Amino acid sequence: MIENLEKTRENKELIEYKKKRRICVAPMLDWTDRHYRYLARQITRNTWLYSEMVNSGAIVYGDKDRFLMFNEGEQPVALQLGGSDPSDLAKAAKAAEEYGYNEVNLNCGCPSPRVQKGSFGACLMNEVMLVADCLNAMQDAVGIPVTVKHRIGVDRQTEYQTVADFVGTLRDKTACKTFIVHARNAWLDGLSPKENRDVPPLKYDYVYCLKQEFPELEIIINGGITTNEAIAGHLQHVDGVMVGREAYHNPMVMHEWDRLFYGDTRSPIEYADLVQRLYTYSQAQIQAGRGTILRHIVRHSLGLMHGLKNARTWRRMLSDATLLKDNDGSLILDAWKEVERANVWEHRG
Repeated sequence: MIENLEKTRENKELIEYKKKRRICVAPMLDWTDRHYRYLARQITRNTWLYSEMVNSGAIVYGDKDRFLMFNEGEQPVALQLGGSDPSDLAKAAKAAEEYGYNEVNLNCGCPSPRVQKGSFGACLMNEVMLVADCLNAMQDAVGIPVTVKHRIGVDRQTEYQTVADFVGTLRDKTACKTFIVHARNAWLDGLSPKENRDVPPLKYDYVYCLKQEFPELEIIINGGITTNEAIAGHLQHVDGVMVGREAYHNPMVMHEWDRLFYGDTRSPIEYADLVQRLYTYSQAQIQAGRGTILRHIVRHSLGLMHGLKNARTWRRMLSDATLLKDNDGSLILDAWKEVERANVWEHRG
């Protein structure tokens, strides 16, 4: 009886998290820091946000605040960890839970050379039992979900069975229920990290097959997804969609996500309100110290006016070293004035 109740509670929790993870913004090195996530959260209330990857050792042996601090109101937010030492990963996961993260994700997909040297990222797909040890150590340490992000294979592994065996083994050996799958191979030999995001062919059908073969798992698809139409199409086959570069370079792509994918009927934020919030946020962050300067914040907003007249002026002003050196958030308001007066505004809502 108690076992059944526990199972019911677990299933309810998984359903709740599944609902939240319908749409996610991918963890992106050097991009999805807390300043970007603040911006994203103003645009979409429901989308699940991920940190940039943090090495587990940096948290265990370094300055936890530097790597784990995030803004109030940022949840739901997940911390992505890189590493292959089960003990360090468990300690880092525990720290993430204590800081208030809603999920910890293990990186088994990053092809960056700086990741391979530390024996983590995509090369871990070749060591599935070590991945299982890592996930189990993390899950034993925390009460929040532990998830994994991976590719469909490494180097010349082009058969579907490669990724099916990886997921199947982890399903059998761990409590992991959520698999975020970048639908490309990681070519560790001969391609740069940038080329790895474009050159290996996308095989969305492999991810769809995973959902069919493992219907009890939460399968989230990632890789090359840029439009709401594409998101809706993928959601016919899998539980969730993770968007990466498009959500960074064109943040307003997220503007309709709450309405389209979460049934949230509240009006989305308008540009003028968003700009005002960015200004208020930048002033507060700069005054708080901790070495934050205006450039750290506005570099994530350069694509915010994508598609509007004077978007180029906005980008130019917010990346101009001379204008940025005063460290005054009112530059955001000045740049917005240039955009506002060039566009005829209909009510956006």
